[in-house]
Amino acid sequence: MKTLVIGPSWVGDMLMSQSLYRHLKEQNPEREIDVLAPDWCRPVLARMPEISSAIAMPVGHGSLQWNTRKQIGKELSSKNYEQAFVLPNSLKSALIPWFAGIPLRTGWRGEMRYGLLNDLRVLDKQAYPLMVQRYVALSQPKTSPALEREAILPPQLTVDLQAQQEAISAFNLQPENAIAFCPGAEFGPAKRWPDYHYAELAKKLIADGHQVWMFGSQKDQPVCDQIIAQLSQTEQAYCNNLAGRTSLPQAIDLIAACRAAVSNDSGLMHIAAAVNTPLVALYGPTSPGFTPPLSEQASIIRLIDGFIKIRKGDADQGYHQSMIDISPDMAYSAVQEWLAK
Repeated sequence: MKTLVIGPSWVGDMLMSQSLYRHLKEQNPEREIDVLAPDWCRPVLARMPEISSAIAMPVGHGSLQWNTRKQIGKELSSKNYEQAFVLPNSLKSALIPWFAGIPLRTGWRGEMRYGLLNDLRVLDKQAYPLMVQRYVALSQPKTSPALEREAILPPQLTVDLQAQQEAISAFNLQPENAIAFCPGAEFGPAKRWPDYHYAELAKKLIADGHQVWMFGSQKDQPVCDQIIAQLSQTEQAYCNNLAGRTSLPQAIDLIAACRAAVSNDSGLMHIAAAVNTPLVALYGPTSPGFTPPLSEQASIIRLIDGFIKIRKGDADQGYHQSMIDISPDMAYSAVQEWLAK
């Protein structure tokens, strides 16, 4: 069966969608799965062995571009897909499979998608509290009960060991006892653990003989620089700011080489989980009840309940008080627990 998936737009969501692909391949190992995805997500798809092809999605996130979607659909119609899965809930995301004439088009009801989807599912948010449950449920018959989290096949990215060694050499890294820091997060500073807490944690880990490798995109370079600036000159020699310097595949391989990772709620958090690096995930306003790290080697530190839709807190630099209240000692203890195993 040839299958097209309209993938999500964010790296973390795309990682969680791998659970759907794993379940589809478990049901039918011969199924071919192509994913239509934005360019920034395609390197992640390249590390998913279930994917036959990652097709470039030239339409920007949130943009309708009716004619462009129609053209893409016409081009894909020649591939003779038998089923499409539409993971985003927007109306526009369901257009391409419809234009492509794919016979079976599966997805949640979302924005008035009657007709565009002909295998339309009605979401019970209480029955499917996790995003990954909602993705995987699309691979099951409509009448099937929701799979419990324990029954869901988690994301598992392939690590390229040769590329890993090449990246270690290229960045002149010392891989022994490396700890990954992922101090960035999308949509403002409220989801971020304060830079001064990361700096204090770095001091403790460096004193124990660890290296600190910091990851992120180019826009995360400033916060990583702030962390390094709070270290002594001696400590700085053991702290590497790789934000904006690595490609996404390099980040995947290097995080996999670390003994543990400390991360805000971000795409890199999900990458650490998907390469099975022991992980300490720091949550504040966002809820691990919807998009937790899908790994048995992950511990979550959160001091509040519920979900707060906020991008900037009232504290200095926009941090949210719930993140400020997570002390460096709390994170240090959690890291030590993983290192002791």
